[in-house]
Amino acid sequence: AVDPTPCRAAVRTVVLDSVNGAGSVGGRLLLEHLGCRVIPMHDRPGEPFPRGPEPVPANLVALAERTVAEGADLGFALDPDADRLAIVDAAGRCIGEEVTLVLAAWRTLERSPGGVLVATLSTSRMIDDLAGHHGATVVRSPVGEAHVVEAMRHHGARLGGEGNGGVIEPAVCWVRDGLSAMAAVLDLLAMHGVPLAALVDDLPRYAMTKRAFDLEAIGGRDDFDGALDRVAETFPGSLVDRLDGLRVDVEEGWVHLRPSNTEPIVRLIAEAATPEALATLIDRAATAAGLA
Repeated sequence: AVDPTPCRAAVRTVVLDSVNGAGSVGGRLLLEHLGCRVIPMHDRPGEPFPRGPEPVPANLVALAERTVAEGADLGFALDPDADRLAIVDAAGRCIGEEVTLVLAAWRTLERSPGGVLVATLSTSRMIDDLAGHHGATVVRSPVGEAHVVEAMRHHGARLGGEGNGGVIEPAVCWVRDGLSAMAAVLDLLAMHGVPLAALVDDLPRYAMTKRAFDLEAIGGRDDFDGALDRVAETFPGSLVDRLDGLRVDVEEGWVHLRPSNTEPIVRLIAEAATPEALATLIDRAATAAGLA
C-alpha cells in the first residue's frame, strides 16, 4: 500500500488521459487522494475512444502537448480498462511502456530490498539491472497476465508485470492495475524529491524493437518449431529459453520469437545495448527463422 502523506506533501500537477475508459473516475479520485492537482483528459466513460486505445507514444501526442502546455509535472495515460499505464514527463517526453514496470519495481525495492519480481520473457533487461542493484531476483514467465500471476504465486513474488505498461501489485489485486502503478510512481517521486526525468535518466536504457510477421512466411504453425531450432543454432553458446516460443540471450542482448495466441502472426521482440547491435540481432534471428 502507498502512504498518501509523502505524496500529498509533493503537490504535483498531473494530466490524466483516461481514453474515456474505466479509469476515468477512479483514476482522478486516486490522484486527488494522493494530493495531486489533476487535469483530466478524455474522462467521459462510455464515449468513443478519442485516440488509439493502447498507451503507446503514437497515441499520446495530445497528452504530451497538454502536459507541456499546462506546466504539469507529468502525464499519465491509461488504456480503456485501466490495466496498462504509460507516462509522459514534464517536457512531453513519452517515457515508454517498458519503464512503467521498472519504476513500480524501483519503488517496491527501495522500500524494502530483496525478494522476487516476475516479468515476461519479452520484458526489458532494465528490470534485471534494477533487481540486481537491490538484491532481488527476476523470474521470467510466458507472455500474458495469467502466466505472470501464476509465476508470482509460485515464487511468492513481491511485484510482477509486463513490458506493456502492466503492473501487478499483489497487495492490491492479482491483475494488472494502472491505478496501482500511478500510485507507485508518485510514491517513488516523493521518496526521491526530484522530477520524473531525473529518475528515468538514471535508468539503464537499451535499444528495443517489437515486430510482427505473417506466420505463413515460415510455413505456418506446423513449421514454427523448426524455425525456432534454426534460430537457436544461429547463436551457439547462448542462453536458450523455450518456455514461450524461443528466447535467446547473448552478451549484446536478446531475441524473443513467439507465435501470437490470438492472431496468425509471429512476434519478434529484441533488445540490445545499442541500435547497431539491435539491428544485427534482428537480422540474424529473422534470417535464420525465414522471416527476413
